[in-house]
Amino acid sequence: MSDRPCVLVFSGADPSGGAGMAADIQAITAMGAHALPVLTAITVQDNNRVHAVMPVAPEVLLQQARTLLAQVPVAAIKIGIPGSAENAKAIAQLIGEMRATHRQAAGAAPAWAHKLYSEPPVVLDPVLRSGNGDALGRDDAVRALAPLLPLATLITPNGPEAAALAAGARQAAVARATPAVAGAAVSAVASSAPGPDAGRSLAGDAGALGGHGHPAWRGTPHGNALAHAHALRALGCRHVLVTGGHDEDSDLVINRWLGPDRQQNWSWPRLPGSFHGSGCTLAAAVAALLALGDTMAQALSKAQGYTQRALAASYAIAPGQRIPQR
Repeated sequence: MSDRPCVLVFSGADPSGGAGMAADIQAITAMGAHALPVLTAITVQDNNRVHAVMPVAPEVLLQQARTLLAQVPVAAIKIGIPGSAENAKAIAQLIGEMRATHRQAAGAAPAWAHKLYSEPPVVLDPVLRSGNGDALGRDDAVRALAPLLPLATLITPNGPEAAALAAGARQAAVARATPAVAGAAVSAVASSAPGPDAGRSLAGDAGALGGHGHPAWRGTPHGNALAHAHALRALGCRHVLVTGGHDEDSDLVINRWLGPDRQQNWSWPRLPGSFHGSGCTLAAAVAALLALGDTMAQALSKAQGYTQRALAASYAIAPGQRIPQR
């Protein structure tokens, strides 16, 4: 048994060291867990732009993960960019296999030992584009993520990503509807679609707003965040944290959590500048804290505080986006 709980990480390699797997490993280590990095893609990027994404072959991804799973206990899973629709399907297949194995083991164990075979939580950071709008895969990102959404314990989209994913969910529902219903639904989807910038940003200092139905859920620049979160939960995502870094008309960044029986908002003063890998940092930190045994509320609160400190202490390696001090 490992001295540290292990987090199985599916993410891309960022040669700038600011986002992707580099950010995941640093954040998970800082929280006190150990990262098991399974590369999904090789990228050509710097701290500002993504110039190319070369997905790893799905069979190589499966070989990496299965070799680890045969030897190492996994306490949580963190997913960044899958790199391709084929890789997303491969990751979904692995998670399904893991959960089946855990259920089988729990069924054969005495009742007192069932908690030892609990299914590892899955944290999905649905990165649709880079901070400057560059694509991070060769497929339609919303459709590529579709197999993973029902498996996510927590999904951490920013405002534009939540809007895009919710629109994708509505479009999928429309495709199953009658033609008459479809025409009206497509118009409704189009009116809620986000702009082209779906990058990553989180900034702030701690301060819980809390409260059911807080006005901050509604009227964001990217539509009704609560409606988007409900749409994602309807797909199977148990918890949704919509981050507010892209609501740039406010001096506050408001992050909004919707769970099965609870919702909460956190307010953070907006920090100046832009950051490379802030969303990766937050999601990876949450995954590590869940692996360590924190509740979802505890993990979300602690991870946001950690990310805020990392951004406040960020440093420059070149002009443009800054690197969080993880």
